[in-house]
Amino acid sequence: MPLYMDIHFVGEISVEDTRKAHLADLAVQEKYGVTYHQYWFNEEAGTVYCLMEGPDKESCAATHREANGFEACQIVEVEGGMYDLFMGESQKVDHGLVRKESGELDAGYRYILTLDIIARTQSTAAIDYNQLKLPKIPKNKALQYIYECDGKEIKKEGSDSIVAVFETPEKILKCAHTIQKDFLKNHNSSDSENGAVSFNMGISAGQPVTETEGFFEKAIQLSNRLCLIAGNTEIATSRLFEELCITNDIVRKHIQFRIIKPAEQEFLDNFLDIAENHFSEHEFGVDFLSRDMAVSQPQLYRKVTALTGRSPVSFIRDIRLNKSLALIKENKYNLSEIALEVGYNSPSYFSRCFHQKFGIQPSHISI
Repeated sequence: MPLYMDIHFVGEISVEDTRKAHLADLAVQEKYGVTYHQYWFNEEAGTVYCLMEGPDKESCAATHREANGFEACQIVEVEGGMYDLFMGESQKVDHGLVRKESGELDAGYRYILTLDIIARTQSTAAIDYNQLKLPKIPKNKALQYIYECDGKEIKKEGSDSIVAVFETPEKILKCAHTIQKDFLKNHNSSDSENGAVSFNMGISAGQPVTETEGFFEKAIQLSNRLCLIAGNTEIATSRLFEELCITNDIVRKHIQFRIIKPAEQEFLDNFLDIAENHFSEHEFGVDFLSRDMAVSQPQLYRKVTALTGRSPVSFIRDIRLNKSLALIKENKYNLSEIALEVGYNSPSYFSRCFHQKFGIQPSHISI
């Protein structure tokens, strides 16, 4: 049967209250053909996440409803392999309640790292796509550090970023610092084969399900977006991660580490939600964004520049060019079609902008 997870906002209740609610679910689950396996309780946030098998979402919801009068805020289907990847194949379960090895409650937080690597090149000859995006030597080094810190790679179709999940903030922080330190050794080198790359990272903390998003979708999206706004060689992270990280003094002192405030994160999400829906339209730009975000153009300029280190025009251009690189990899469109798809009416202007960002003409990339 399908595997499901749900989220409940329960407020201030005790661990004993959650245990009683779980036992009540077990008492009526057979009626609906559902099997409740375990649950995670975040006492501070007042949230509970339940893992169950059932014929469908409604049967799972009906079990909760009859047992406790609870309505799940959201129920999502979870693929078994993804569940093991994020939550771990072996867990310490106390009568349904998931705990860490130390005995502390497992609040369900997992930590996502997104790493973007681009080789620095000024090639005038054709090069293979993989020499430019995620070059082999730096990619293998990064994966080695991820595995050494007990991280697991999340393989996403169509993505050229490395994305990984960790169970503790300390392990992901150690991994990010190690990657950054290693890559900075060769940052000023001209030998891209041996690791001369531009790179940036995003780190997010998240829980399995939100009111509107599926299994860790929000955490992965935030990590990707933080990576997008991180400066070259920089790590950008959320305030939530800083709060959850025991070694947050290291975070504050690290010169290449930037913490995004909640208000900045909200602005970023609003900006990128609009941009991602309209960036293929050539008329999309600062006027459009200013109107849709209900902020003046000077205010938009100040906020985007402070958040990304780039003007709104430059940031939008980077989003478009990153998308064009992904379209080149798909090998389905010619360059004129790609230019139009990312909002450039002129293929020659698109090629010029592409060369300015990546150091190579798009026509010189082979797949």
